[in-house]
Amino acid sequence: MIIGWCVTGFGVLFLFLGSLGVYRMPDVYNRLQAGTKCTTLGAFCTIIGVGILEPSWFWICLIIAVFVLLTNPISSHALGRASCLSGVALCDKTKVNQSKDFCKEEQNDS
Repeated sequence: MIIGWCVTGFGVLFLFLGSLGVYRMPDVYNRLQAGTKCTTLGAFCTIIGVGILEPSWFWICLIIAVFVLLTNPISSHALGRASCLSGVALCDKTKVNQSKDFCKEEQNDS
Protein backbone atom coordinates (compact mmCIF):
# COMPACT_ATOMS: atom_id res chain seq x y z
CA MET A 1 0.00 0.00 0.00
CA ILE A 2 2.86 2.38 0.81
CA ILE A 3 4.43 1.66 -2.60
CA GLY A 4 1.17 2.63 -4.32
CA TRP A 5 1.00 5.93 -2.44
CA CYS A 6 4.65 6.67 -3.21
CA VAL A 7 4.24 5.95 -6.94
CA THR A 8 1.04 8.03 -7.06
CA GLY A 9 2.72 10.88 -5.14
CA PHE A 10 5.69 10.76 -7.52
CA GLY A 11 3.28 11.01 -10.46
CA VAL A 12 1.41 13.92 -8.93
CA LEU A 13 4.71 15.72 -8.29
CA PHE A 14 5.71 15.32 -11.93
CA LEU A 15 2.29 16.54 -13.09
CA PHE A 16 2.73 19.63 -10.91
CA LEU A 17 6.24 20.26 -12.26
CA GLY A 18 4.91 19.88 -15.81
CA SER A 19 2.22 22.47 -15.22
CA LEU A 20 4.81 24.78 -13.71
CA GLY A 21 7.00 24.27 -16.79
CA VAL A 22 4.10 25.09 -19.11
CA TYR A 23 3.51 28.27 -17.13
CA ARG A 24 7.17 29.36 -17.07
CA MET A 25 8.46 28.48 -20.55
CA PRO A 26 8.65 31.31 -23.12
CA ASP A 27 7.29 29.76 -26.33
CA VAL A 28 5.07 26.99 -27.60
CA TYR A 29 7.92 24.60 -28.41
CA ASN A 30 9.44 24.76 -24.94
CA ARG A 31 5.99 24.43 -23.40
CA LEU A 32 5.31 21.33 -25.46
CA GLN A 33 8.57 19.77 -24.30
CA ALA A 34 7.98 20.59 -20.65
CA GLY A 35 4.37 19.52 -20.73
CA THR A 36 4.86 16.30 -22.64
CA LYS A 37 7.78 14.88 -20.72
CA CYS A 38 6.30 15.59 -17.31
CA THR A 39 2.72 14.66 -18.10
CA THR A 40 3.74 11.40 -19.72
CA LEU A 41 5.72 10.26 -16.69
CA GLY A 42 3.30 11.87 -14.22
CA ALA A 43 0.19 10.31 -15.70
CA PHE A 44 1.93 6.95 -16.10
CA CYS A 45 3.03 6.87 -12.46
CA THR A 46 -0.28 8.15 -11.13
CA ILE A 47 -2.27 5.57 -13.07
CA ILE A 48 0.07 2.73 -12.11
CA GLY A 49 -0.06 3.91 -8.48
CA VAL A 50 -3.84 3.68 -8.53
CA GLY A 51 -3.51 0.20 -10.00
CA ILE A 52 -1.21 -0.78 -7.14
CA LEU A 53 -3.60 0.68 -4.56
CA GLU A 54 -6.59 -1.16 -6.10
CA PRO A 55 -5.27 -4.55 -7.26
CA SER A 56 -8.55 -5.43 -9.01
CA TRP A 57 -7.99 -2.45 -11.35
CA PHE A 58 -4.30 -3.09 -12.02
CA TRP A 59 -4.57 -4.60 -15.52
CA ILE A 60 -7.01 -1.93 -16.70
CA CYS A 61 -4.72 0.77 -15.28
CA LEU A 62 -1.73 -0.83 -16.99
CA ILE A 63 -3.51 -0.76 -20.37
CA ILE A 64 -4.47 2.89 -19.87
CA ALA A 65 -0.93 3.80 -18.77
CA VAL A 66 0.63 2.12 -21.83
CA PHE A 67 -1.87 3.96 -24.05
CA VAL A 68 -0.84 7.29 -22.47
CA LEU A 69 2.83 6.34 -22.80
CA LEU A 70 2.42 5.70 -26.53
CA THR A 71 0.03 8.48 -27.55
CA ASN A 72 1.21 11.49 -25.54
CA PRO A 73 4.58 11.92 -27.36
CA ILE A 74 2.90 11.38 -30.74
CA SER A 75 0.31 14.09 -30.07
CA SER A 76 3.04 16.45 -28.87
CA HIS A 77 5.01 15.84 -32.05
CA ALA A 78 1.92 16.58 -34.14
CA LEU A 79 1.32 19.84 -32.26
CA GLY A 80 4.95 20.91 -32.63
CA ARG A 81 4.98 20.11 -36.32
CA ALA A 82 1.72 21.99 -36.90
CA SER A 83 3.14 24.97 -35.01
CA CYS A 84 6.29 24.90 -37.12
CA LEU A 85 4.38 24.63 -40.40
CA SER A 86 1.99 27.42 -39.47
CA GLY A 87 4.93 29.74 -38.74
CA VAL A 88 4.79 30.09 -34.96
CA ALA A 89 7.92 32.00 -33.98
CA LEU A 90 10.53 30.83 -31.51
CA CYS A 91 11.48 32.78 -28.43
CA ASP A 92 14.00 35.58 -28.92
CA LYS A 93 16.45 33.79 -26.60
CA THR A 94 16.59 30.68 -28.80
CA LYS A 95 20.09 30.21 -30.20
CA VAL A 96 19.73 27.03 -32.28
CA ASN A 97 16.81 26.28 -34.58
CA GLN A 98 17.27 22.83 -36.05
CA SER A 99 13.73 22.67 -37.43
CA LYS A 100 13.82 25.74 -39.69
CA ASP A 101 15.06 23.80 -42.72
CA PHE A 102 12.55 21.04 -42.12
CA CYS A 103 9.66 23.51 -41.95
CA LYS A 104 10.75 25.22 -45.16
CA GLU A 105 10.97 21.87 -46.98
CA GLU A 106 7.54 20.82 -45.72
CA GLN A 107 5.95 24.12 -46.75
CA ASN A 108 7.47 23.87 -50.25
CA ASP A 109 6.19 20.30 -50.67
CA SER A 110 2.63 21.26 -49.80
